Amino acid sequence: MVEALQEHPRDPNQVLIGYSRGLIVVWDLHGCRVLCHFLSSQQLENVCWQRDGHLIVSCHSDGSYGQWPVSSDSHPAEPLRNCVPYGPFPCKAITKISWLTTKQGLPFTIFQGGMPRASYGDRHCISVVHDGQQTAFDFTSRVIDFTVLTEADPAAAFDDPYALVVLAEEELVVIDLRTAGWPPVQPPYLASLHCSAITCSHHVSNIPLKLWERLVTAGSQQHTHFSTMEWPIDGGTSLAPAPPQRDLLLTGHEDGTVRFWDASGVCLRLLYKLSTVQVFLTDTDPSDNLNAQGEDEWPPLRKVGSFDPYSDDPRLGIQKIFLCKYSGYLAVAGTAGQVLVLELNDEEAEHAVEQVEADLLQDQEGYRWKGHERLCARPGPVHFEPGFQPFVLVQCQPPAVVTSLALHSEWRLVAFGTSHGFGLFDHQQRQQVFVKCTLHPSDQLALEGPLSRVKSLKKSLRQSFRRIRRSRVSSRKRRPAGPPGEVQEGGARAERTGLQNMELAPVQRKIEARSAEDSFTGFVRTLYFADTYLRDSSRHCPSLWAGTNGGTVYAFALRVPPAERRMDEPVRAEQAKEIQLMHRAPVVGILVLDGHSVPLPEPLEVAHDLSKSPDMQGSHQLLVVSEEQFKVFTLPKVSAKLKLKLTALEGSRVRRVSVAHFSSCRAEDYGEHHLAVLTNLGDVQVVSLPLLKPQVRYSCIRREDVSGIASCVFTKYGQGFYLISPSEFERFSLSTKWLVEPRCLVDLTKSHSRPRNGSGPEKALGRARNSGSQSDGEERRPGPVMEHALLNDERVLKEIQSTLEGDRGSYGNWRSQRMAVGYSLSNGGAE
Repeated sequence: MVEALQEHPRDPNQVLIGYSRGLIVVWDLHGCRVLCHFLSSQQLENVCWQRDGHLIVSCHSDGSYGQWPVSSDSHPAEPLRNCVPYGPFPCKAITKISWLTTKQGLPFTIFQGGMPRASYGDRHCISVVHDGQQTAFDFTSRVIDFTVLTEADPAAAFDDPYALVVLAEEELVVIDLRTAGWPPVQPPYLASLHCSAITCSHHVSNIPLKLWERLVTAGSQQHTHFSTMEWPIDGGTSLAPAPPQRDLLLTGHEDGTVRFWDASGVCLRLLYKLSTVQVFLTDTDPSDNLNAQGEDEWPPLRKVGSFDPYSDDPRLGIQKIFLCKYSGYLAVAGTAGQVLVLELNDEEAEHAVEQVEADLLQDQEGYRWKGHERLCARPGPVHFEPGFQPFVLVQCQPPAVVTSLALHSEWRLVAFGTSHGFGLFDHQQRQQVFVKCTLHPSDQLALEGPLSRVKSLKKSLRQSFRRIRRSRVSSRKRRPAGPPGEVQEGGARAERTGLQNMELAPVQRKIEARSAEDSFTGFVRTLYFADTYLRDSSRHCPSLWAGTNGGTVYAFALRVPPAERRMDEPVRAEQAKEIQLMHRAPVVGILVLDGHSVPLPEPLEVAHDLSKSPDMQGSHQLLVVSEEQFKVFTLPKVSAKLKLKLTALEGSRVRRVSVAHFSSCRAEDYGEHHLAVLTNLGDVQVVSLPLLKPQVRYSCIRREDVSGIASCVFTKYGQGFYLISPSEFERFSLSTKWLVEPRCLVDLTKSHSRPRNGSGPEKALGRARNSGSQSDGEERRPGPVMEHALLNDERVLKEIQSTLEGDRGSYGNWRSQRMAVGYSLSNGGAE
């Protein structure tokens, strides 16, 4: 078997052929003869030329490499050197090697694999050896290939490598070979979004400049281990104007981190990373530096790249995030019932995190938690770097997954909910206001935790069989009476009619009242703060609303002391209302509309003159969105006003709902508030407020893509993000005003000589950095535009092919073409 085939670096008539049994041949293409050959005793994996063609380096299956001098002598030459870099114990194969010369005379040896088989056989490593220094770069995903960027001029005497580019299965890593210590280069695009599994997302629009600058500053201090080298891989030219506002996308991860991404344009750019690990006692010491290595360690491993999907403790996973962009307060909740409240600090600090326990079962008898244990908080002061620093930890008991979270920075309150109930915490006075248990006596499954679901599977199967039996019995009862022949004929006719109706009519499903005994009825799905009329129509007051999986809505009236007595008097809460939806469908959204039927503004928006004061003269309305219908109630009487039965009409269920502001393209000062809705069928709809009229409907996500639907998050201005794979967000817009459109220019330039190691004349091209635009009806540039840039579209391919073939000369001599293209968001890079 031929394992390697390489052209001579200086003479195109000579080809190097490597066979798996160890035979290496230099073949003369012009004379059709063997110029020289070498014979190794080990199975061959790969070979490479030295730049001047006087030396050949081969690598083998036993973890060794050898150097062979090239001469005109036809007799087999002996190797100049044979080395097992990680011997003497058995080693894995070296699958690829590069031998690169420098002006200083000391070469770089760069190879993939070769690690000791017994102890490090599962590592994905690329080793760099130069001038007595040796490092094995350890990747957390399989290395697919690597290349070394060298002197571009093929006539140059030396390689002089300056960067190592490694394509791993989950990321692209560039290592600076000219700077001492060989640090990695920070990627401006193709970031490893899924460095740890994404567990939740949160979008914040129109970030104030001060908060943005503080985040960027905190993030820049986390990047000191990166090289100052400019990213060496050039792309096209960005045609996008600067985005008109600053947007953040926050992703929560399984390893307890929250990453802040610049989502203003097309490319997601990592601004800052927050880790919650140091608050808790875990197996991993957060002070461990991944880049640190002992002088005597062998092999000299150094972990590189950001992809590390294996969390040491799944309880650290982030489940809910809530950021107030005006106050700088952040609430983060996790898998083991932990709720952290953090504030932004520009300086590093060392302080203890105050701990408060919230017992959601309130010592009720007969309940015993069978799930995972809580995370133990680290005692004493903890060191925090600049950025968001936690100052209080609320620990829910039982330590179940936090399913809902709301933060009101003006009242200094945070609300949290689990499958057992919900609670309210005053983070200014650092004390609990109240807890409410929503657990139904039949909700035993809620006490088993996510790791124990055997009973739930048995119960669901049992319920399914019961439903089948009930449907058979009821169908038998409904059969018409009469002679057997007539009955059969009538049944057949009804069946045919039914089939025709199924084909012609849209999918319909009657809204059925669910049993209160269904599992997880106490699961708190949504929490909402509002200043509205709850008790009577003469006085409005702060309130907290909670919606559960069983179709119950709880409303608590709050008494928040005025600012001058805020620290002296406690916050009071009293349950004022309880609404039970008749169909008992899960409540996924709650919203209060003011006297002008406009949603209430966010906390501190009015104080910063960024929103009109709500109308408190007219009567307020309460909108409750369940999975199956939208319903509007009047306040404070809570009498039903109107409703939209989504499931009965369309057979779909609501998965996500959010208020979006739709601005006019023509009139700058006009806009409307409507609901953006995502269903379990992957449809995205706009429903008008307050009349609940369906406006438009689009097929957005494949109905089979359950993870994509579950990951969807709406923005305040009618856009949305959802995961199309673990590493890629797709972005869409329901608004004609707010578009983020990818625009760039790709040059196809002449190339008369093959560039060495991936660099060459095209290095002079412009860079595509953070390209993105918020366009408003701008005219497109001419040329084939690929809206989704998936090159499996035959029509687009034919357009491009015909454009290129019209001006194509001989092979390798293309005329320069300029094409304006669009591309989908793929970790901020072109797909």
